[in-house]
Amino acid sequence: MTQKITFPLGACDLPTHWYNLLADFPEPVPPPLHPGTKQPVTPDMLEPVFPLNLIMQEVSTERWIEIPEPVREVYALYRPTPLIRAVRLERALQTPAHIYYKYEGVSPAGSHKPNTAIAQAYYNKIAGTKRLTTETGAGQWGSSLAFACRLFGLECTVYMVRVSFDQKPYRKLLMQTWGAQVYASPSTQTEFGRKVLAEDPNSPGSLGIAISEALEDAVKSRDAKYSLGSVLNHVCLHQTVIGLEAIKQMEMAGEEPDVIIGCIGGGSNFAGLTFPFIRKKIVEKKPYRIIAVEPTSCPSVTKGELRYDFGDTAEMTPLLMMHTLGHKFMPPRIHAGGLRYHGMAPMVSHAVKLGLVEAVAYPQTKVFEAAVTFARSEGIIPAPEPAHAIKAVIDEAIKCREEGRKRVILFNLSGHGLLDLSAYDSYLSGKMKDVEEGN
Repeated sequence: MTQKITFPLGACDLPTHWYNLLADFPEPVPPPLHPGTKQPVTPDMLEPVFPLNLIMQEVSTERWIEIPEPVREVYALYRPTPLIRAVRLERALQTPAHIYYKYEGVSPAGSHKPNTAIAQAYYNKIAGTKRLTTETGAGQWGSSLAFACRLFGLECTVYMVRVSFDQKPYRKLLMQTWGAQVYASPSTQTEFGRKVLAEDPNSPGSLGIAISEALEDAVKSRDAKYSLGSVLNHVCLHQTVIGLEAIKQMEMAGEEPDVIIGCIGGGSNFAGLTFPFIRKKIVEKKPYRIIAVEPTSCPSVTKGELRYDFGDTAEMTPLLMMHTLGHKFMPPRIHAGGLRYHGMAPMVSHAVKLGLVEAVAYPQTKVFEAAVTFARSEGIIPAPEPAHAIKAVIDEAIKCREEGRKRVILFNLSGHGLLDLSAYDSYLSGKMKDVEEGN
């Protein structure tokens, strides 16, 4: 067998509903708390930041939530995304494992992020919002929201983490091509950004800082709302189109996964692939191993604490029960900018707590070694973030070879790396170094 085997779906097979894991958890997720009163946050408290229609999705425990037709029409630009069997990678590793990947890099923005950006732009548009503010790490989310805002006639302001702003200039240009305003964070545009710069003029920035800036911008503007690309329940909800499609496509392949893998930063692409499978694990008692992969330099799940913490550095968000390294944590300047976040989605954190998910961490040189192996066999250059998942996939496939056991491995290739080539240059030239937490 010498070529890829691809399992496409037709446009008529686009999911009609998103899946909400909150309906099936055996224990409820602890609610967000008001930082002052320490009482559960009520929907009205979130209205200065989000439109009411998205707030109701955030707190919903309804199992299936219908995808509006205008959202499905935009999804049809690139969805369903292909499921591909990585036959050449299997052969390169000499493994009996069957390796499949759900490829989200075919979206206009090159990642899974439009799945929620399109939905959030639509719901804000019908709620009367004129402008969305947001943060972005590597730029995948910022470019996706810029794309979605352009389609629905909204203005878009993006605060891009400084280290990624410098490392990935073409993602900035992608956002600007779609009409967004882009600022390096910390910026001089907000009071909090100016405060951070006064304390450290050379701050590399972090997602926590950029979130604070975007929130401040939104709450001080009459017609603006804030949009988040990961972590929150409604974001994870919108991403479940990935896993719902993958379940159908695995059935077309005549196989069922034994191991399901995704990278984690805030948790959205991992949630998108795995939550529909976690439902089968809970409801149908499927014996899946589900593995979340993070960088050793920002190990919120493998080394963080499960406790209430702020989602941003300026302490503007509600307190969330999540795995966290602390909201003041400054991640090292690794190339996987999308994984440089101090906390983990409450729903993903809860799945780990309940034993439904396990987590591992890898240093970036090992991650890029795996990424190059994948690129040289499958042809696709992966973004640094999903390259973490690829490293875990290769480790699992090698175990299968050593044990002489066939397993079916499924992972989410959540974005291409064509705008991350400076990171590959660093690795291929031998300049890339490993950095541990806090260094």
